[in-house]
Amino acid sequence: MRWTRGSGYYLVILRTVKVAVSIPDAVFDAAEKLAARRQCSRSSLYAQALERLLAEVDGDDVTARLDAVYVEEPSGLDPALQDAQAQALAEPW
Repeated sequence: MRWTRGSGYYLVILRTVKVAVSIPDAVFDAAEKLAARRQCSRSSLYAQALERLLAEVDGDDVTARLDAVYVEEPSGLDPALQDAQAQALAEPW
């Protein structure tokens, strides 16, 4: 059945997708134990692990791009700014 306006049916985009993956038995067993200790589902544990890995990879990309910039550009502070910061830190708060 196709979705049409006024038909009473709504187009739904699912936020989760079921997938099948193959992993070594030792990794599976360790993940099962960790999920039990954290009192979360296996799916939740795998999703958290992938989110962390993706964030780490994105972070690596940012670091690589910054490294490329600083190969050609100096990364030190302007001496006047450095003096102003030192004076501000020396003042009692």
